[in-house]
Amino acid sequence: MARLFGTDGVRGLANRVLNAELVLKLSQAAAIVLTQKNTKRQRALVGRDTRLSGEFLSAATAAGLASAGIDVIDVGVITTPGVAYLTSKLNVDMGVVLSASHNPYYDNGIKFIDKSGFKLADTLEDKIAKQLQRPANLPINDQIGKISFDSNKGVENYIEHLLACASSLDVHPLKGLKIVVDPGNGAASAVAPTALRQAGAEVITINDSPDGLNINFESGSTHPEAMQAVTKAARADMGVAFDGDADRCIACDSEGNLVNGDQIMGILALSKKGRGTLKNDTLVLTVMSNLGLLQALDKFQIKYVITQVGDRYVLEKMLADGFNLGGEQSGHIINLDYSTTGDGILSALMLARELNLQKKSLAQLADPFPQLPQVLINISDVDKSAIDSNKNVQIKLKQVQDWLSDSGRILLRPSGTEPLVRVMVEAPTYEQAKASAETMAQTIKKELGSRN
Repeated sequence: MARLFGTDGVRGLANRVLNAELVLKLSQAAAIVLTQKNTKRQRALVGRDTRLSGEFLSAATAAGLASAGIDVIDVGVITTPGVAYLTSKLNVDMGVVLSASHNPYYDNGIKFIDKSGFKLADTLEDKIAKQLQRPANLPINDQIGKISFDSNKGVENYIEHLLACASSLDVHPLKGLKIVVDPGNGAASAVAPTALRQAGAEVITINDSPDGLNINFESGSTHPEAMQAVTKAARADMGVAFDGDADRCIACDSEGNLVNGDQIMGILALSKKGRGTLKNDTLVLTVMSNLGLLQALDKFQIKYVITQVGDRYVLEKMLADGFNLGGEQSGHIINLDYSTTGDGILSALMLARELNLQKKSLAQLADPFPQLPQVLINISDVDKSAIDSNKNVQIKLKQVQDWLSDSGRILLRPSGTEPLVRVMVEAPTYEQAKASAETMAQTIKKELGSRN
């Protein structure tokens, strides 16, 4: 039986896969698993991104928690890292986020956060899934939970936290910088421009008018073209773009050249190492990080540890071994000195701060971290569970890797959030990467296609 939780909560088509009934029952089950029955009244924090379905799904979440005896604080539209921070700051017992991250508006998702502000381990999520099959034994009378609404104060507290993180060396660390901000009509639409302006930057915003249907649409971190164009045209120092719940960030330099999560991590890691604050001189990455980053880290004598894809696994490794910086090429960057999860706005603040601290352009900061040409092909309508067991797929995989030799690499990965198989190839030239990826994709379609 397929696991209910993916790499980032439970996600799917809103009102079909993820409907009000499932969300209500998941919230009840999570309340039972994550809270302790004692004399203290238990509390939970609920936040959502800007997609239309978030309104009724957050209402179902609050209903499920309250019916399980939990007092609910609904903070409305806020980023995932905002919920994580407030959950730990306000001393509540759990947090819940309604968001499908970078997915289109018609999808949604639900993810749970523990009382310390961390995403749940697989074992806890599996306990919640098992609890769904058991009687809930819900309370009655005065043991039923209450629901309150507090959006403004929660967002204000989160912005104050962001500014405190970035302003440790200067009250206005971004003074003199012009920054283009593309929140993708998502949860960062109000928070990111405000935080960057209060940090001293001149801010130009695009795609910051969410209507429930336009989240991530041709905007944000998955569609950064507008950010790149506006940044170059406005002669801004840099641009930043976020996904729907703003736990990831990518950037561009003044000429509109992309600076991805790998490069941002490289810049921040090198800065931390220079200040003596990179714990164990180690950066935690996933298998998707570009080979160019690994080569650059070797040059700067920065060690690295590689995990499977998913910021949750990066976090688990960081916590287990005492590291303080890690993340993904997609822009999920976890800075445990300041945050319990990937925080795109925090990453943007810290990256922009480096321009002033080092008195360099973003292009100069990113230059030591070149990226090898990379081709990613998403293959749908195939049996993604059979990648490792299909003999012909594995033979072709070895052939392609042997041809690339040490100068490149190939990676096959079933998506944890979508019904896809991803083929990623890096090579010295784009043409080599493209040819290798297409060859591998053809084999996967032939061997694992639905007609088989």
